[in-house]
Amino acid sequence: MQKERLGAYVTLIATGTLTTILLSMVGVLLIGLFNPTIDNTKIFEAITPAFQTIVGGFIGLITGIKIGSNDT
Repeated sequence: MQKERLGAYVTLIATGTLTTILLSMVGVLLIGLFNPTIDNTKIFEAITPAFQTIVGGFIGLITGIKIGSNDT
């Protein structure tokens, strides 16, 4: 039971962290898109790889935690 609670706790922390990061990135993206002094192509060049890396890493982390918590 303790291992399941720990897995759920770590999953919730990882999910909260991912949510915070993604909301921040989307906020910065929207600010940059509507700022006429910033070139939009530069925003997408900078944010796309970071977005994919962060999302992929966290999905892998959460999946690994869930698979590991199902092993007994």
